[in-house]
Amino acid sequence: MHIDGTVSITVNGEHRRVMAGLTIAQLAEELGLVPAKLAVERNLEVVPRSTLDQVVVEDGDELEIVHFVGGGDHGRPVDDDSWTVAGKTFRSRLIVGTGKYRDFEQNAAAVVASGAEIVTVAVRRVNVSDPKAPMLTDYIDPKKITYLPNTAGCFDAESAIRTLRLAREAGGWELVKLEVLGEARTLYPDMVETLRATEILANEGFKPMVYCVDDPIAAKRLEDAGAVAIMPLGAPIGSGLGIQNQVTIRLIVEGAKVPVLVDAGVGSASDAAVGMELGCDGILMNTAIAEAKDPILMAAAMKAAVEAGRLSYRAGRMAKRRYADPSSPLAGLI
Repeated sequence: MHIDGTVSITVNGEHRRVMAGLTIAQLAEELGLVPAKLAVERNLEVVPRSTLDQVVVEDGDELEIVHFVGGGDHGRPVDDDSWTVAGKTFRSRLIVGTGKYRDFEQNAAAVVASGAEIVTVAVRRVNVSDPKAPMLTDYIDPKKITYLPNTAGCFDAESAIRTLRLAREAGGWELVKLEVLGEARTLYPDMVETLRATEILANEGFKPMVYCVDDPIAAKRLEDAGAVAIMPLGAPIGSGLGIQNQVTIRLIVEGAKVPVLVDAGVGSASDAAVGMELGCDGILMNTAIAEAKDPILMAAAMKAAVEAGRLSYRAGRMAKRRYADPSSPLAGLI
C-alpha cells in the first residue's frame, strides 16, 4: 500500500491506483459498472458473483472484468404497415385465388388461415341447369373480403374487357385484375393485348391490377396506361418454380410509382418471403396453397412468410462480404 492510502492494481490490462480497502463490487461501481452484470477474475481465479461485495482488492491484484456485449438497435414496436391500391387500404399483403380447391368450404378455411383481405375470382357463366348450386359468395362473404374479378382464361383484349364489364355490372367492381394470355401451353401474358386492354379499361373508369411479364420497360408502360398495380410473374402460372429473375423484379419495384405484387410461380413459403424481401408490396398465389397436401397449413405458412419477408425488407439486409466478419468484437478480449 502506498503512503497516500492507495494500492496499485491492474484492471483489464490497465494499471490503476485505488483506495485501499475497496471491495471488488465497490471498485466496479466506481468504474460506472453494475456488479450484478459482471464476471470477475482475480489473479487468474474466478470470483463468485455472490462474494464481490466481500472480496477486498489488494496491492498487486490483476483483475479481469467482463460482460456480455451485443450490437444493433434496441427493439421497438413494429408500426402499422398497411398498403394502398386505388385508394383502398389493406393490412394483409397476401392475395389468394379461389380455384383448384377441393370445395368451397376448404377454400374459405384457407382464406381465413392466410389472413388475406383480397381474393381473386373468375367470372363464369351461371349454371342455369342448377340455379341452387352452392356459390363462392355463400362461403366467402364479399362484404368482409374484397373480391378481385379476374380475366383468367382470356386470350385477347376484347374478351378480357367484355368479362370485366360484366363483372362491374354484376357487383359494381372497378378494382379488377387483368390478365390477357398469349397461348395455353405457358399461359404467358400477351403484352400487346394486355397494354391495349389496360388503356381501354382505364378510360372506362376501371382500376386494373395488371398481370405482366417481368420486364421493367413493359411494367412502366402499363403504369403510364393506367394500371393501378403491376403484377409481374415470378414464373409461369401454376408452375411453383419460384421467382426466376430477382433482378428484373427488383428493377420493376424501383421504377414503379404504384404497388408491385408478384403474381404466379410461387411454390413455397420461402418463395413468398423472397418476393417480399425484394421490396414487393404483396404476393398473389393460388396453386401453391390449393395444391398443397394440407392447404390450410400452407395458407398459414404463406401468411407468416409474407409477413417475415416484409419485415426483413424493412429492416434492411446486411451487406454481403467476401470474407468472414466476426459477430463479437475482437477488442476487449481477455
